[in-house]
Amino acid sequence: MRLKVIKAYFLKEIIELVRTKMILMPYIMPLLIVVLFGYGIKMQVTGVRTLILDNDNSQISRKLILKLEHSKYFTTTVKNMSEKDALREIKKANIDAIIIIPSSFEKNVQKGIKSEIGVFIDSSFPSRATTISNYIQGVIFDLANDFNINSSGMININTRNLFNQALRDEEMIVPGLLGMVLLISPAILTALIIAKEKEMGTIFNFYSSPVSKIEFLVAKLSAIYFLVSINIFIIFLVASYLFDLPFRGSFFLFWLASELYVFVALGFGLLVSIMASSQIVAIVVTFMMTIIPAFMYSGMIMPISSMSGEAFIIAHIYPVMYYNHIIYDTFLIGQGFNSTTNISYLILLFFYGVILFILGLWLLKKEIN
Repeated sequence: MRLKVIKAYFLKEIIELVRTKMILMPYIMPLLIVVLFGYGIKMQVTGVRTLILDNDNSQISRKLILKLEHSKYFTTTVKNMSEKDALREIKKANIDAIIIIPSSFEKNVQKGIKSEIGVFIDSSFPSRATTISNYIQGVIFDLANDFNINSSGMININTRNLFNQALRDEEMIVPGLLGMVLLISPAILTALIIAKEKEMGTIFNFYSSPVSKIEFLVAKLSAIYFLVSINIFIIFLVASYLFDLPFRGSFFLFWLASELYVFVALGFGLLVSIMASSQIVAIVVTFMMTIIPAFMYSGMIMPISSMSGEAFIIAHIYPVMYYNHIIYDTFLIGQGFNSTTNISYLILLFFYGVILFILGLWLLKKEIN
């Protein structure tokens, strides 16, 4: 490779990116995605509209109502109505959950007689309904612990939350968003740069020049790589200070994994740019290859271990899962290079990028098709 040729192409690309204002894309797009998704995606459920039918009116039932009222997860209303009327309210979407405390509830539990509390939940959104159900069960178990009402005479619940003790949505969502933006932004920019040359006809300058394919690709990709590498530090500062995320791991591991991951993203964009004949096609195909898998199969919304079948296989095919594992480790866990999983995932990202680059180099033809 001739360094002078690569340097000339590199400067040309930077000047072209500045002239077309595309130089802003690696910074504005990731920042918008992190801010909008970081503040917009909330897995925690608060203010659940809860209707309580207290048919017992006992000390235990009143204590249960107080626990629900003093919880940020519930907005409670206590009424004296029939179960049929209550169900009519939930059908009208006026409430989210109904809790029915049966008559003689306190007497039955004191005598050791099994007694059930009726709970009806609007399950139009299954994940939300599961969360609400867990909240209600938690309050009821806490009540049982206070009054020692259990078949064995006592309940002891000792729950600890690891890595995200405050259960903040930001600590789950934002690290995953880093994997999304560092895949989408460089991939789109790479696809656009080469597709634009095809669309405008300037690609013929490359066809007719003595510049080799590897010199052409290294010069093209290094300009984008340089810009996105700066963005790695920007989004780290955004995650750490704007969203107040903890950072418990190795910054060197974070930086190294991010650089390798950007290299992989450039490979995705390179393949799209070679196949696409126009910028519109390049954008559409890149979005399909990056944003959907990055959102669905990264472990940000659903743990990879919970997936099965084709979903589990797809998650392991895309590199975003490997990068996100390292990112979650650096922000929330802190095992760093002591984890063999982190090291193996770094190696996988490296080979992933090399394979994509070699494939792109092989598919790129220095001739008119």
